[in-house]
Amino acid sequence: MDFPRLAIAIILCFLVFVLWEMFFIDREVVQPPSESRQTGQMAKEEPFNKDFEKGFVDKKVMSEVISDKDDLLKPIKEARTITVNTPLYSVKISEKGAVFNDFILKDYKENGGDDSPLYQMISPEIHDKGTVLLGFAGNSLPGLKQAVFNVNRDSESVNIDDQSEEIVFSWVSENGVVVEKKFIFSPETYLIGLNVIIKNASHQAIQDNLILSLMKTYSKTKTMYGFEGPSALINDSLQQIKAKKIKDKNIYTGALQWVTVQDRYFMSSIIATRPVEASMRLFLSQDGMLEAQYMQPETVIQPGMQHGYEYKLFFGPKSTKILKQCDYNLSKAIDFGMFDFIAKPCLWFMNFLYGVIPNYGVAIIILTIVTKIILWPLGTKSYKSMAEMKKIQPLMVGIREKYKNDKKRMNEEIMALYKTYKVNPVGGCLPMIVQLPVFFALYRMLYEAIELRHAHFLGWITDLSAPDRLFHFNFSIPLMQPPYGIPVLTIIMGATMFLQQRMSPSVGDPTQAKMMKFMPVIFTVIFINFSSGLVLYWLINNVLSIAQQHYITKK
Repeated sequence: MDFPRLAIAIILCFLVFVLWEMFFIDREVVQPPSESRQTGQMAKEEPFNKDFEKGFVDKKVMSEVISDKDDLLKPIKEARTITVNTPLYSVKISEKGAVFNDFILKDYKENGGDDSPLYQMISPEIHDKGTVLLGFAGNSLPGLKQAVFNVNRDSESVNIDDQSEEIVFSWVSENGVVVEKKFIFSPETYLIGLNVIIKNASHQAIQDNLILSLMKTYSKTKTMYGFEGPSALINDSLQQIKAKKIKDKNIYTGALQWVTVQDRYFMSSIIATRPVEASMRLFLSQDGMLEAQYMQPETVIQPGMQHGYEYKLFFGPKSTKILKQCDYNLSKAIDFGMFDFIAKPCLWFMNFLYGVIPNYGVAIIILTIVTKIILWPLGTKSYKSMAEMKKIQPLMVGIREKYKNDKKRMNEEIMALYKTYKVNPVGGCLPMIVQLPVFFALYRMLYEAIELRHAHFLGWITDLSAPDRLFHFNFSIPLMQPPYGIPVLTIIMGATMFLQQRMSPSVGDPTQAKMMKFMPVIFTVIFINFSSGLVLYWLINNVLSIAQQHYITKK
């Protein structure tokens, strides 16, 4: 099998893989809920009267609220904003709804510049509404959406440096129901404790489904590879929901461990301390506002009783190391697709290399070399087959010329030629196809690994997650995404592909040969907007393949 046909085979395999990933892998198939599962993280219903008398909201305050029915849906006071600072992040919590309005990660920047601001996890479009919203599916608690909570802090700034601290937001409804949101912040982790307590001081039972919601702006720009959007761990299986499928199905039920909304490098999550029989509900507005809800099963809270719900929140990076430290199976949110079982060991090895040589560009080069060594026998078999094909190429050209008007006879003579010289026409293609899973796994891993975000390599390559650009031009270049400049790595990669093509057997079919001449150019254009880490991997792999092919052919 000659190299052009090999290239076509690889490209077709690549297209089949991408199309399969995009259209045929349905990850939102969820097993029916089991009736035997219990809502494990909900506290048992218990009387609260004694606690209520000693609590933050006393009877006097409650009676004053209840007596003034005309102002129930109006803010009782101007909502303050409490800023909580930890070594890892800074979060602003509004008394209006007790929601997060800002969440800044202190170890990550918006871009790779030295003067770049710190990374903001909550987009400006939802600053006013906030995220981590609390509600009831049946709206059984009127006024909760407009509620202004009271916080148990006089200061508007809280620093969490040495030990965990609890901040309590409380609100009393028209009929005397007390709602508390208790946040527990710790200095050493991105996990945030959240306890929701409903104290029913009314004369009627509350029968409804409690809901916690994550809000996020959803980009309509489709990523070529990788997943962005809502996902959940249901029945111990990762469910990733594409935006186009939300309108067809927006409720997913089962033993629900967590609900998360993720982009390429970061994610926000609502986590149950134990998997419970619950539901994830999804809503996507026309303006691209995504709401992912964690909905509890229906609960009945009798008058004079209280009910508690215990959660964890995670707002932070999609780092395998960090997520494993947090536990709750959060690391399962990182999924590299069909070949995840190959990609994750490669990610671990790349991080191990970085621990020895603190440069991710060098780590990628070593990882590529090691991968090439492991796959060396397959490559050797492929290049031997190519060398054998190259030997009989003149005879094949003669046969094609002699029987150009008789396709059947031409094919018979070519097959006889293969048999005479004991050449396997697919011998050069099959070993390469076997290597494709490794290529795809590395491709996906290098695209999504947060470790490469703003990682410096050398010279002008200061961000391995961004396209390489030498110089920055103030004019646009066709087919190139900004910033505009010279894609040095991509051009060198295209040159190595051209050299590989010259080293491989030529194609007898003139039409096919003409088409194959443009393959290096096509690949160069495709890679022009890929991250420099991906291009570096492909470039090194090409250089190693050229060296191996030259060695095998000469030998």
